[in-house]
Amino acid sequence: MNNSVAHTANELLNAILQSPSGSWGDILPSSGDSINTAERRPITDPDKLKFLREIIALLLNGRRICASFNLTVLATLAILTAIHWQLKFRSRRQIKRLVKETADASKASPQTPDKPNNHNRHLSIEGSRDELPSSSSSSLRTGSRSPRQVVKPENHDIERQPLLGHQLPARVPLGVWRTIRCTVRSWLMYQPRPIPFINRSLPSNGTTLFVLGYIGANIFHHLYGGSFRPEMEFVFADRAGFMFIVNMPLLYLLAAKNQPIKFLTGYSYEALNIFHRRVGEWMCFEAFVHSLGMLLDHLFFTVDWLKEGDIWFFLRHPLVLLGIGAFVSYELLFFTSLGSFRQRWYETFLALHVVLQVVALVFLYLHFWTARPYVLACLIIFLADRLIWRLGLKSTSLQADIRVLEDGNTLMLSANWDIFQTKRTLFCRVFGPSIIQGWRPMDHVFITAPSLGRTHRLQAHPFTIASAAPGVPSKGDGNPFHAWLALLVRAHDGFTRDLLHYAQSNPTIKLRVDGPYGSTDALEMLLTSEISVLVAGGSGIAVVFPLVWELVHKQDHIFPQRQIHLLWVIHSSSHRSWLSQNRIEDLKRAGVHITIPPPTAEVGRPDVDSYIADLAERYSQSGAGMGLVVSGPDAMNRTARNACATAVRRGYNVRLSVEKFGW
Repeated sequence: MNNSVAHTANELLNAILQSPSGSWGDILPSSGDSINTAERRPITDPDKLKFLREIIALLLNGRRICASFNLTVLATLAILTAIHWQLKFRSRRQIKRLVKETADASKASPQTPDKPNNHNRHLSIEGSRDELPSSSSSSLRTGSRSPRQVVKPENHDIERQPLLGHQLPARVPLGVWRTIRCTVRSWLMYQPRPIPFINRSLPSNGTTLFVLGYIGANIFHHLYGGSFRPEMEFVFADRAGFMFIVNMPLLYLLAAKNQPIKFLTGYSYEALNIFHRRVGEWMCFEAFVHSLGMLLDHLFFTVDWLKEGDIWFFLRHPLVLLGIGAFVSYELLFFTSLGSFRQRWYETFLALHVVLQVVALVFLYLHFWTARPYVLACLIIFLADRLIWRLGLKSTSLQADIRVLEDGNTLMLSANWDIFQTKRTLFCRVFGPSIIQGWRPMDHVFITAPSLGRTHRLQAHPFTIASAAPGVPSKGDGNPFHAWLALLVRAHDGFTRDLLHYAQSNPTIKLRVDGPYGSTDALEMLLTSEISVLVAGGSGIAVVFPLVWELVHKQDHIFPQRQIHLLWVIHSSSHRSWLSQNRIEDLKRAGVHITIPPPTAEVGRPDVDSYIADLAERYSQSGAGMGLVVSGPDAMNRTARNACATAVRRGYNVRLSVEKFGW
């Protein structure tokens, strides 16, 4: 402990002893009020004075160390930002180089009649409703040059197989350093099996390592410079409370839809939202440690000459009651944010998430004097996101067509309008345009449907945009681009069930659309890959279809001979209506190799791992890089991730982007 802290502690103790009441609360409302046990008689015992100086110094030192945690967060953010933008600039330079090389090669080698001219194969994305992903009675067949049969036996258990199943690709000869690099990349990419009994999916090893690093940083700042003596239990519990409050700005930033972390690091809102949950879970643990520690300190560890009153006196103290209110509010936030609760009662989760956090902030503001700057910072973030941006600058009202698709349990929401060339503002460049100005592949929006009743007017539900992204009007020509927006909605309970009932008797609905939000990292990965593989499970086609369309109709000048493979796994034959036959045929004519196995309800799950392994082995001989995007249920995502991990470990140039279902 440094001399300045000890000197401050000594001055603070002298001020306490010279105050009229001799009470801690006059000087230390953040800690002294929590115990409210200072001797009201003058303290002259040297040992007691030494103890008080030590505990005050530990408290002050703990405040300083815990507050430095946000410096660690900022340093980590700076590193992630540097890595992201270095990779982004490299990717853009590579794309420019590939475009130039392709243009030079086109000038040097005239187009031959037997090869399709990729620059002239563009197909208009404008058309009628039926040309968007829509109902179709035609059957879909696999495209040409697809990998071998990908249907698994019905009794095949993917959880009991090795990383890649029975067919492993041949290993590429590697040097020592490349072997180490591939092994590390493969291990970071690998996703372990779900936790037994509760069947909770685990993230990839890389994500787990990052989360463990975050927890380790918290533990370090909690324990460093502290004391483990029993009589200093109060200091340990106090630090847990302070670690809770220093994490609050990060928690609220990660939850915001418009925030700088997404722009700086390139991570999508979905990815940041997953980390937001881990931060929230850790904070609830710290709140539990703080509350239990304070209770145990009063019962067992507080020295007799500082203790005042019994346990009921302690629990009835106003400051303790405020702390209990904050603790209960945040713990209720935790339990109502669990995946099982969100999936069954999403509307209740949304309402409680707003109400409980407001209540918790009020309790915390009154309970912990030192927390007030952090509470105010969180309130500013929350209000800026909810009241300024989400209800104003990025929200739009649209009149949308609504119809029920062939399976009877899926809806298509669609709208269209013209996009004109406009000058992009600074806000638009940093946080992205509103939906009226267009969107990018894989973007999602939040929709509100006031027509469904008063309970739905304040609810916003996320959906991925299932239609192709519109173009950007050229400067000066005055010709607009036409935007066709389509949202694929699976009816479950609550909002989606009410929306289904509404669609059965109404052809249109008025929506408030907030967004778009998303990331271009997956698209840029595919743009710089000679081989693009896209795997969709069920409604995951809403994620991968816009990517495929972008690659073959707008970005084919980068790799004119790019190989694109699309695997779409469906549960029922009626789900084929989610993507129109016209669009399937358009993609086939553009050269996309499409594989749609028989429905899993009829023949079982497909052998996705062997599908990926075959492609990796086929193109590895030419040294081509393969980029893979997968969007589907957790089991499919894990299978695809681990198939890529095995390919990477064996020396293949494979990159992966996983888009997870759920929020």
